[in-house]
Amino acid sequence: MIFSSIYTASESLCYPKGIQKALDFLKDHDFTAMEPGRFELQGDDIFATLMDATTKPKEEVHPESHREYIDVQFVVSGTEKLGFVNDTGKYEPIEHPEGSDVYFYGEVENESFVVSTPGCFSVFFPEDIHRPCVCAGEPENIRKVVVKIRVAAL
Repeated sequence: MIFSSIYTASESLCYPKGIQKALDFLKDHDFTAMEPGRFELQGDDIFATLMDATTKPKEEVHPESHREYIDVQFVVSGTEKLGFVNDTGKYEPIEHPEGSDVYFYGEVENESFVVSTPGCFSVFFPEDIHRPCVCAGEPENIRKVVVKIRVAAL
């Protein structure tokens, strides 16, 4: 898991090409002026989804992971808590919608949280179980971008 700010992310860091492509996309667009939807950066290998969501209490959000894709999650507006824990193989998914790359889990142990505000980004790899859209206080409307990077395209 990587957590940083798009405004302070150093150009000297050597992110893999797929992650750098995602960060460049996030830096180069004004998402406040765009309509929610899907944006292809490299076909199905790298694409972004701009969405509006409402944060919820932790108990109402299942932790999740992905096996084919890496998530780069970016907050455009609002505040969101993100939970994360290493997938040690100890947790069994409680749900896996057919044809999707999302695996939902029940409760996880030793979960840590970061508070993500506008400009913050998080990178979640397949070994990271994460819990997005948790409220940092009261539920609120947020706008965020999730860039999906196929592991094979990294």
